[in-house]
Amino acid sequence: MVIVDQSSHSKHAMMWALTHVTNKGDILTLLHIVSSSCKGSSSPYLATTLGSLCKACKPEVEVEALVIQGPKMGTVMSQVKKLEVSVLVLGQKKPSPFLNCLFLKSSTEEFVEQCINSLECLTIGVRKQSKGVSGYLISTRWHKNFWLLA
Repeated sequence: MVIVDQSSHSKHAMMWALTHVTNKGDILTLLHIVSSSCKGSSSPYLATTLGSLCKACKPEVEVEALVIQGPKMGTVMSQVKKLEVSVLVLGQKKPSPFLNCLFLKSSTEEFVEQCINSLECLTIGVRKQSKGVSGYLISTRWHKNFWLLA
């Protein structure tokens, strides 16, 4: 399962999961969570578009796109359990230098860490390296910002 949204880091995570985690016959679930206050019509469109992109890139993998309204962490926890997810992939963005100076984390960073530390399935945070540097930084419960050249 990959948590997707409008951000580029979630799209990088989706493509990473498609190329590094999925195999022929696997099911890749794209989960887009919509908060109760955001009732945008682009949500189903986003999930459908990303699902089509996955099918075009790797047709041997079954792709399902879910759009669920609710609290982010609670929705992820319930879907991981309900769908018996074995691997959850989340996109990470580069930490803000300003917040780092204050020893603070963005809500996105906190969400990724909370998922990594509390879900029972293998949870992987994926961040594309900076421009000019290839590879990804991978974070799991056991490794933080592990550089993977791929």
